Amino acid sequence: DDELDLLLRRWRQAKGGEGQVVLIAGEPGIGKSRLIAALEEHVAGKVHLKLKYFCSPHHRESALQPIIARWKNEVGFVDGEPAEARLVKLETLLHPLAASHELALIAEMLGVPGGERYPPLALSPERKKEQTFGALLHILDERARRSPVLMLFEDVHWADPSSLELLDRLIMRLASLPVLVVISFRPEFEAPWVGLAGVTLMALSRLSPRQAATLASQVVVGQALPA
Repeated sequence: DDELDLLLRRWRQAKGGEGQVVLIAGEPGIGKSRLIAALEEHVAGKVHLKLKYFCSPHHRESALQPIIARWKNEVGFVDGEPAEARLVKLETLLHPLAASHELALIAEMLGVPGGERYPPLALSPERKKEQTFGALLHILDERARRSPVLMLFEDVHWADPSSLELLDRLIMRLASLPVLVVISFRPEFEAPWVGLAGVTLMALSRLSPRQAATLASQVVVGQALPA
């Protein structure tokens, strides 16, 4: 209850235009994801944009994999559909949030040919990464102007270096945005954002016997358990 109350307080601060970051550290299975789910349940039904990202041990070397996966899901890509259909879906989602060169960068990031409308930009790999990061952050700015944003990053201890770099840049520009970023990770991950303004560290400890019994009784409602 205390941890959820803290998350909800930070959400209210973020909605007021004071961007917040909450870092949730805890060992595997201790309840990081369940706490995030409880936050989602409490804000459901209220006007906001939820952006959720999952990091995986299988994609630690795949640049921006959590970001790419969420974009593909939000745009609504379907396996086997033509590239033109994907491009139209992307245009529909991003109009009027992104300029043409930004849409070209996002399309390339998602592996969608831009065709004649959005030809690939002639940039060095480093410059292309910089401009792609800029496009992603600009689009977030535009979306945040329309409604508060709840960004959830789970299992960041498995994040690839590019995703961590993008998170760095995002956190550095949150101060005046109505955005709450919640980041979960295992204790072995050294979060570089601890101590920054607007960043709260929450270390989850194990439940007491009383709390464990209460949780068990809530899970098995209607069933009898021996003491």
